[in-house]
Amino acid sequence: MASDTLTTAQRSDAEISGLDALEIAGRDKETSRAARLWAATWPKVAALALAVGIWQVVAWTGWKEPWVLPPPGPVLADLGEYVLSPALWDGLATTGRRAALGFAAALVIGLALGLAVARVRVLRAALGSMITALQTMPSIAWFPLAILLFGLTEQAIFFVVVLGAAPSIANGVIHGVDYVPPLLLRAGRNLGARRLNLYRYVIAPAALPAIVAGLKQGWAFAWRSLMAGELLVVIATRTSIGAQLTYARDFSDAERLIAIMLVILVVGLVVDAAFGAADRAIRRRWGVLDPAGQ
Repeated sequence: MASDTLTTAQRSDAEISGLDALEIAGRDKETSRAARLWAATWPKVAALALAVGIWQVVAWTGWKEPWVLPPPGPVLADLGEYVLSPALWDGLATTGRRAALGFAAALVIGLALGLAVARVRVLRAALGSMITALQTMPSIAWFPLAILLFGLTEQAIFFVVVLGAAPSIANGVIHGVDYVPPLLLRAGRNLGARRLNLYRYVIAPAALPAIVAGLKQGWAFAWRSLMAGELLVVIATRTSIGAQLTYARDFSDAERLIAIMLVILVVGLVVDAAFGAADRAIRRRWGVLDPAGQ
């Protein structure tokens, strides 16, 4: 009997030792922050270098005249001047304010609409497919109506940005709530969570990854809608990135036009990196992120 107890204890110690060994091995695989940063950066740098190289080769072929498609050198020189000029920062201030206001309004509308549709069957039957249809509708198609309703004003741009982003956010919320396990809902109700508390402590945390994905997609639609709006609705008293892009096209300034496009691309990459960081933080909190792959 004593030998059996000893054997069981030895087995338990062996299992613990094995688990400790696995944990230590996992820690050994963890890399430094600098190594993770480099691992995340070098593919983007390589892709950028490849794109610039292809651009230079196309320019060398003479497919288009330099005043139509300038090589990278003059464009990057113009980009340097543009970054140091007040025009860029004034345009970014206007465009950023429009993007923030439009996305904030779309966020409120999308979250409220998504939660309502996800939890009320009548609204799901009435509006579920309509939200998806609105999401697939090109934002440029809304501008004739927006201009007819509001004229060439800020309200027209705001209207289209909200319509472009809100359906994507609402769909993200709907899909997130749909995939909350019923077991969690029953457990929450058994612990006393009702109505708002059920949403706050059970549904919202469980649906958060899908909601963040919907926010990311909603921002992409909002940014695209805003750029289209600023190209169509040019307000002379307020400079913006889209308006400057229009002016560069009108004056056939290809170098400035491509420089502005690069700025738009960089803004998109920065926002995507912010959403990526939020997604990693959520996965880390949930314990589904491999420490060695962070």
